[in-house]
Amino acid sequence: MKGHSNFVQRWFGRGWLSLGYLFLYLPIVVLVVFSFNSSRQDMIWSGFSTQWYAELMNDSEIISGFGLSLRIALLTACASVVLGTFAAFVLNRYQRFAGRTLFSGMVSAPLVMPEVIIGLSLLLMLVSVQKAFGFPERGLVTIWLGHTLLGMAYAAVVVQSRLQEMNKSLEEAAMDLGCRPYQVFFLVTLPNITQALGSAWLLTFTLSLDDVVLSAFLSGPGSSTMPIVIFSRARLGLDPRVNAVAALTILVVSIGVIASSLYMARNERLRQKQVAAAAKG
Repeated sequence: MKGHSNFVQRWFGRGWLSLGYLFLYLPIVVLVVFSFNSSRQDMIWSGFSTQWYAELMNDSEIISGFGLSLRIALLTACASVVLGTFAAFVLNRYQRFAGRTLFSGMVSAPLVMPEVIIGLSLLLMLVSVQKAFGFPERGLVTIWLGHTLLGMAYAAVVVQSRLQEMNKSLEEAAMDLGCRPYQVFFLVTLPNITQALGSAWLLTFTLSLDDVVLSAFLSGPGSSTMPIVIFSRARLGLDPRVNAVAALTILVVSIGVIASSLYMARNERLRQKQVAAAAKG
């Protein structure tokens, strides 16, 4: 009876897990499949074709939007990881300083604030700054600033959780051996949080690449990102070329995630071997 109960529980859990994955990933699979549909009508399969991928090469609007989104996402991921790491390090290593509560709240605020509010407030501020100084023009820079504001908060959470798990005795030992604080940070702390930095980079890159709300508020004439282009076309009826560019985006992101996961797993295995060798020595 007990064995039968365990069997039911095991398969019940696996069934719910399978349904969850099906709910999450089936729409993506359907989108990729219908990107090879020769018909312009959605959900009506009329034959296999790659014509929509070929037509993407002549769609200057989508190509321009993808290029802009890619540049912004790269800049956002790098800036977010740097700023988020510094914020997380300060919050984790310095428990008491003037304004710590305010600083912690400001770092976490973008996580709980609706993007509509963030976008509107940034738009009003940047318009005022532009009127006063003539800079910046609404476009790549303004979208990058908005995405960095949001991405920094996510990066800080990821890095701070890793810093909390890190053994502080390593830093203390390095300082006892004569390292200065900046040497401890770059030679001891950073190598131990490499995986967290990689995860934060991928997370903020993805958030920036598919953001619509902030981009819609902060973009200007001639600076439409790929999500804005797709969203504007979807309101007029789905274009098969949108399915194709979405499928290519999924492919690029999947390759990046798999490659980075393999790289971080390899580094972690090497680090574990080095720790084990040092313990034996």
